[in-house]
Amino acid sequence: MAGRLGPRDTAVRTFAPCAVVPIYNHGTTIAATANALARHGLPVLIVDDGSDAPTRAVLDALVDGRSDLRLIRLPANGGKGAALSAGFLAAHEAGYSHVLQIDADGQHDTADVPRFLDEARAAPDAMICGRPIYDDSVPRARLYGRYLTHACVWAETLSFDIQDSMCGFRLYPLDATRAEIARKPLPTRMDFDTEIAVRLFWRGVPVRNLPTRVIYPENGLSHFRMWRDNARITAMHTRLLLGMLPRAPRLLLRKFNRGNP
Repeated sequence: MAGRLGPRDTAVRTFAPCAVVPIYNHGTTIAATANALARHGLPVLIVDDGSDAPTRAVLDALVDGRSDLRLIRLPANGGKGAALSAGFLAAHEAGYSHVLQIDADGQHDTADVPRFLDEARAAPDAMICGRPIYDDSVPRARLYGRYLTHACVWAETLSFDIQDSMCGFRLYPLDATRAEIARKPLPTRMDFDTEIAVRLFWRGVPVRNLPTRVIYPENGLSHFRMWRDNARITAMHTRLLLGMLPRAPRLLLRKFNRGNP
């Protein structure tokens, strides 16, 4: 662990956000992402998920002498979910109230960071989910495959509140997120984003959706593994659908009450 990062003052703050960026071998894009976040005034916690030696060297140079960047190193590659859970717990321990999650690969438009922060200030108890707007760089198979997950999530929540559960650009209220991690560990791989969104919704966390531009950079590095990750995603949806059943009466009552003030 390198550097010490915490809220800028010692007073009790109702909105003290930071950014958490998981990284595994994205050494060519992490500096642009971290520096863009810092320019928006966000302290940045980078979680190195067992990257190779060249990426470790990039990270060491990036955080050297910086008070706005902190580096956490995991001993071995555990997956995106493991890195994010570690980052969330570290951010909570440091006293932050919210975490902006963003991927390290340059897919997400950091110009939208102020919009996410403004939305969270207006609704501090809510989870702010990015709803991707893709350009022609998106692989068609990945685009169409997302709709199957969308349909599953709508069934698992009995609502259309979560418009996209797979986008890695999101802002979380930390108290509820930490409590959910403590209640039951979250998946450690690519299934993390969807499962935490569903479980926070079950917990009663409101959802707001923000459209945001997403690109697939040319020669970008993807860690998605077709067979392995699709098997995990299938198991996750099976688990969540079964978990929805005992929660269905409460979810339907919440939906009814929301529609009948």
